Amino acid sequence: MGDDAKLVFEAIPQDELDRIRTGLRDETGRPLAVQVDEEGGNPVRCCLRETEPGDRVLLIAYTPPGGSGAYAERGPVFVHAEDCGGYATPHDYPPALSYRRQVVRAYGQGGTLVEGVLVADGKEGEAVTRDLLARPDVALVQLRNVEAGCYNFAVRLA
Repeated sequence: MGDDAKLVFEAIPQDELDRIRTGLRDETGRPLAVQVDEEGGNPVRCCLRETEPGDRVLLIAYTPPGGSGAYAERGPVFVHAEDCGGYATPHDYPPALSYRRQVVRAYGQGGTLVEGVLVADGKEGEAVTRDLLARPDVALVQLRNVEAGCYNFAVRLA
């Protein structure tokens, strides 16, 4: 796969966000309360950017795509409390998250972890993602924060 292969950078799907926002419950059934992010700078998985000071958010439990069985990891992520329009440029690495060190995790068709790679920033993250998705044993890639291990977004071939 060359650099011309189209990648799709996936935020949490809109239908899942609608269900969470409408019912104010996450996938565990836990009731949610709107919080105000006074400082900003937290990644939100609905539009793949960072919060601005004063943004209204929900902290939800979320199981991202990719892993299954023991590799299906549920964890905390922030989303905007109201519809924000989602991620508008799904063929581009999210620019607002491109400065972050991340872990790139590759998963196979059966949901097993194939490989994990630490990257310095989005430029390296996109290159590693392309290399991993070129492998026949990799179906999907997740990018996660280094410090807390929280899920940021998934990437697939278009």
